[in-house]
Amino acid sequence: MVRINKKIVAAVGFNPTKKSHQLSILDMCKYIKRNKITLPLYQRDLSWNVQKSMALLNYQLFGKAPVAPISINQMSTGINAVPQVSFINRELIDSNQIEADHQSVVDGQQRLSTNYKAYTNHEDFRNIFLDVSAAKFKIVDGSIKDYHVPVGVVLNEDDGVLLRHLQEKDLVQELFPILTQVRSKMMSYNYTINIADNLTEDEQIEWFEVLNNAGSRVSALQMSFSKLKLHDFDIYSDYVAPFKEKIQKFGYDELFSPFTTNVSYPVASLNPAFEKVKKNGQHSNNYAPIPSDTKESQITKLTVDDLKKVIELSLGGLDRALSFIQNNDLEEFVDRMDYILYLVGYFIFNDNLDIKTEENLVMWIETIDFSNKSNGERRNIFDKLINNIFDED
Repeated sequence: MVRINKKIVAAVGFNPTKKSHQLSILDMCKYIKRNKITLPLYQRDLSWNVQKSMALLNYQLFGKAPVAPISINQMSTGINAVPQVSFINRELIDSNQIEADHQSVVDGQQRLSTNYKAYTNHEDFRNIFLDVSAAKFKIVDGSIKDYHVPVGVVLNEDDGVLLRHLQEKDLVQELFPILTQVRSKMMSYNYTINIADNLTEDEQIEWFEVLNNAGSRVSALQMSFSKLKLHDFDIYSDYVAPFKEKIQKFGYDELFSPFTTNVSYPVASLNPAFEKVKKNGQHSNNYAPIPSDTKESQITKLTVDDLKKVIELSLGGLDRALSFIQNNDLEEFVDRMDYILYLVGYFIFNDNLDIKTEENLVMWIETIDFSNKSNGERRNIFDKLINNIFDED
């Protein structure tokens, strides 16, 4: 006699698709502003660039098929209370604010954030305009024409902003009718919402991984931090974001642009700091600051206090590295992130530079070649560097 597992009986009696419903962009933005729709702490940070966001806005206005559904875990007070953070700024939400039917986004952060940035006229979208003449949202960096209307005006949470903007330009009669229709369509655009009830953190992460298998696969590195579960620490806002900001401040955005590496770069940069804090400064060859050597498994086992020490040391090394490049006019030689990551490691292992050492370090930057190097060769380069052996061979 064949035994039928009770799990199959339970599964066929439950159909989660019956809980799906529709919700407009306007309503979702209102809920996000009130922190009624939030993100689980394990979620990665924002990854979409302006071009990707603009493509979504254009699709919502002109596309002939619906945008893919949003996946949400509906939480009840005190049940499986996974820590939540707000959209955009990732501010930790007080658990006392999480009431019945609170909604936590498992998949859809990038799309919702795009619409919310337009709704709040976010600074990131300052160069996105609806070009009425060309019939599309586009980036405008040069001269602003009458037919260019900022996206943060067209889709602003305050519906009076659009009228006032057109009044100032004496364009009410020409543009107000069509722009109110654009606004109405965009704000009433419905997303399908797939709802699950009170998933545990592990269940949410499993759902997130399955969803992203069909699209842009979340890297193992990111999911390691997703499973970190240090609920009073956010790897993205406490480390990755400040790391990115420092890189951008010195004009190295292009070296840091691929999404697959823009998290692994800062995490690789933690290796020297980890060795300084946890290994008394003893360097092992496979702890080079390169993405293939990231040590997320060791890092995720650190206490919050030790992790903060490692991060502080890494960001301090980054400050010194970027300043060294700038002060010695070496920008033209820095055409890949390796230069910066290796310098971060160097300054973590070497506190003080005499004049001769500084000259050697400048010459090293001017002459080192990272192209076509194996991982073994790259590890050897770093080992020699931190030991002040500056020959290239």
